[in-house]
Amino acid sequence: MKGNQRVRRTGSAPSPLVGEGWGGGSLLLRERPAPTPTPTPNPSPQGGGEQTEDAAIACINDARGSGIARRALISLLAAAAAWPLAARAQTRVRRIGVFTSLAADDPATEARLTALRQELERLGWSQDRNLQIDYRFGAGRSDQYVSQAKELLALRPDAILTHSTPVTATMQRETNAIPIVFTEVSDPIGSGFIASLARPGGNLTGMLLYEAGIVGKWLAMLKEIAPGLTRVAVLGNPKTAPFDYFKGAAEAAAPSLAVEIVPAPVANVAADIERAITSFAASPNGGLLVLPDPTTGGHRDLIVALTARHRLPAVYPFRLFVAAGGLMAYGTDQADVQRLAASYLDRILRGASPAELPVQAPTKYETLLNLKTANALGFDVPGSLLVRADEVIE
Repeated sequence: MKGNQRVRRTGSAPSPLVGEGWGGGSLLLRERPAPTPTPTPNPSPQGGGEQTEDAAIACINDARGSGIARRALISLLAAAAAWPLAARAQTRVRRIGVFTSLAADDPATEARLTALRQELERLGWSQDRNLQIDYRFGAGRSDQYVSQAKELLALRPDAILTHSTPVTATMQRETNAIPIVFTEVSDPIGSGFIASLARPGGNLTGMLLYEAGIVGKWLAMLKEIAPGLTRVAVLGNPKTAPFDYFKGAAEAAAPSLAVEIVPAPVANVAADIERAITSFAASPNGGLLVLPDPTTGGHRDLIVALTARHRLPAVYPFRLFVAAGGLMAYGTDQADVQRLAASYLDRILRGASPAELPVQAPTKYETLLNLKTANALGFDVPGSLLVRADEVIE
């Protein structure tokens, strides 16, 4: 294969009225009263009005035969013309807010929002008909989260979709009334968002990103591609991700793989990330485990470049890292997560309470490998790892 060709492998672990001219004839009054039409507008959010128009036309034809008075006829025509407008007016436009920690121009942002909008459309919610979506993009600037949250709330949305733990925490502090559906949250109970996975309570529910046990899978992949590995740095920002949640799971899994866990907490600053990785790489036989975190996601190009410079094997939580040149990833299919989130938004817009909607676990995972990066770093990808890959970049 040539260039950056991708090999996809399937794997599993979403009218106006029209009437004839009346001519020049006169209307004759008769004693028999004309039937009174009672058209009923179509209440469907699709608009409608066709039944009303048919009824009006039928009444007009009947009027011509029965000789209804001219004044009554004019009133009938006016009422019939108003019915389609009334029917359309009954289509209520609902509003949702979407608040993500990524930047608006990040390719990962567009991919996820496209999946969300497509699923909402499939469920009957169209932006050109009955749905308004308002967006706010954090772009890693946590100091602006509060003002952005207040802006969204001022628009009086019917529901809010949040991406990431810090964004969800900000929205939770700002409202306890508007339903919130969260995504990219790994420890919703520990973060204080819900009472339990089965019965969240309050105004939040959503999609679980990762359970702590996935760390064992990440460590095993590192050991598989670099059998001589003895040290693994766990890289993440404790202020933007549940760092201790994942670090504890890594320390529990480490003995079975004969590796030492080296915590590498960082701030949302490029220089701090560079310092942490460079310092860790000074000793041999190391590998990097990058946590799912707005900080690491926002600095993924830097992290991938540093691992290449220091020839470190690294495992990542999302496809976007491998697309940027990272070695390998195992994680949730984010498009599928957005489709699941859309299904909860749909249920809430139709009257469901978030307190009664259980938090959903991911249903689809994917393994991705970048053979070009593996070759550049000097790693031989074992067949057992290659055969499990859902996508390979060569």
